[in-house]
Amino acid sequence: MTLESRLKCTARIVVPASFFALWGVLSVFNANAEDKKPELNFAAPQQTDQDNKPKQGSELKGANTSTTVHSPATNKTPNILTDPVKAQQPVNTQQKAELTLNARLTDKGSDISRGLIWRIYEPIYGVDNKLPLVTSAEGGSAHFSLDPGSYIVHVSFGHASVMRRITIRAEQKLSETLVLDAGGLKLNATMPEGKINPQYLRFSIYSDDSENDDTALILSDVKAGEVIRLKTGTYHIVSNYGSANAISRSDIRVDAGKITEATMQHHAALITLKLVRQQGGEALADTSWSITNDSGDIIRETVGAYATLVLAEGDYIAIAKNKDQIYQKEFSVTSGRDEDVDVVTTAQPAPPVDDSMD
Repeated sequence: MTLESRLKCTARIVVPASFFALWGVLSVFNANAEDKKPELNFAAPQQTDQDNKPKQGSELKGANTSTTVHSPATNKTPNILTDPVKAQQPVNTQQKAELTLNARLTDKGSDISRGLIWRIYEPIYGVDNKLPLVTSAEGGSAHFSLDPGSYIVHVSFGHASVMRRITIRAEQKLSETLVLDAGGLKLNATMPEGKINPQYLRFSIYSDDSENDDTALILSDVKAGEVIRLKTGTYHIVSNYGSANAISRSDIRVDAGKITEATMQHHAALITLKLVRQQGGEALADTSWSITNDSGDIIRETVGAYATLVLAEGDYIAIAKNKDQIYQKEFSVTSGRDEDVDVVTTAQPAPPVDDSMD
């Protein structure tokens, strides 16, 4: 048998065919590897003699060389088997877009420099049935860096607001101006016959005259002189002087780009009630008060040595209860004339006993 024949027989005996099949599978998995992988040495084992030296002619071609598999130089695609970290961190190739937002009271007005609240939402409702908030800002004009896409822009200025849907592309620089169509309302009140104590003066603003409907209420407990920012329109204003029955109402128009000043009128006075043993004496503590009008309607109930309240012009009855004794006094309120009203116990004889009730 020739040397070439012996070599072929040796290769078939030492290296089974299944080994080469496995080698082929590994080569396919590593064909697209980006970086250099550990070298795989598939050298066939050598036949040795008794002195542990290779026999003459027993060495396979390539037996002393190692086989290294490299990725093609032109293939840069990450392999999910050999490069799992890069596969979990995809590169975001989208470029940010720049958005500048301005707001005005009117179309021809100047940009508002302060007092604005900007909010940017995603255009699709979330699981809570609300638009997800992307970002927000306060002040005047605002600048945002956003991913390309569609958004809902909302701006509020006091109780005036407007919203707009926008779409912005990658690397685009977009500027938008929103017109609020709004103005301001400044409220106050007077008394023709005197001066109002501002401590007791408050206003409520309604979208219409439905005062008993909470949905119509825009703002309550407004102080005199405050400027309230509102959308253009007509509003129902309720002025309360005190917390009893001194109430004035009016419908007031608000125009865009202007501050509307409205002054309402009251006809009332500040009254202080006290129960005393004699005129000008000290007020008795632990007194319960009930004030009714001339029709018998209860206007106010309170407890204390003094009952201080603002009452509209008219006639009233003060009923005081102290230690199971009841005292009362009729009095009148004149607009603009604040005064103290003494209910004297000695001037209130006990009511006569009706013998027929025995």
